[in-house]
Amino acid sequence: MGFFTRWFFAFALLALTFNPTQYNYINWVRDYGHMNLSIAVLLALLLAIGYIIYLRATLRSIGAAGMILVLAVVGALVWVLYDLGILRLDNSSLNVWLGLGALSLVLGIGLSWSHVRRALSGQSDVDDIDD
Repeated sequence: MGFFTRWFFAFALLALTFNPTQYNYINWVRDYGHMNLSIAVLLALLLAIGYIIYLRATLRSIGAAGMILVLAVVGALVWVLYDLGILRLDNSSLNVWLGLGALSLVLGIGLSWSHVRRALSGQSDVDDIDD
């Protein structure tokens, strides 16, 4: 599974939870969740599992400082694109999609970092085992 696959699934997880369209979990629960409470709870648990997998792997591989650094790089890239006139930030829907892209990039890098590090250094990461 390559980086783009990991990034795509992170983006899908975030976009399924919330996006600027009407097709997301948050809007669905607000509008119809009371009629389908069992489905709403099941979907919430599945989303929670996805977030736990991604966040745990990201925190273990790049940590909070790495997450902040990746977000800072993405923010600087958006700033450069805005300064060059390539990107306009007056569209709130576009801003939400940019935020989803930035957060999914952090999660995708976090899940892929061990593979990148192993390819660059030749060293494998091993989880700590509590005795």
